[in-house]
Amino acid sequence: MRLIAIILASQLAFAAAAAADEVTVGQAGKAFNPADLQLKVGDSVKFNNDDTVAHAVLVKGPQESNLGQIKPGDAKSVTFDQAGTYDVKCAIHPKMKLTVTVQ
Repeated sequence: MRLIAIILASQLAFAAAAAADEVTVGQAGKAFNPADLQLKVGDSVKFNNDDTVAHAVLVKGPQESNLGQIKPGDAKSVTFDQAGTYDVKCAIHPKMKLTVTVQ
């Protein structure tokens, strides 16, 4: 019986991980594109720097992340493991803003 429970738990964890999506957000013209996102818990966002200048992505909300500097042509990702509303901005260019809603 315990073995069955362990197998079921591992299959559920695998199914949850498989259901997670990765959404790409571009950074160009000193702006995030798109500027608003709707995600599910467990989804991740990949920040592609398509700009000619570096950016530094900061995520504020139920969980916080500092992705550090992202050079032109590079990308970094963050996974949203908690529901809520997140404010994302560039620490270098504070007018760059993104709102992420996780359900």
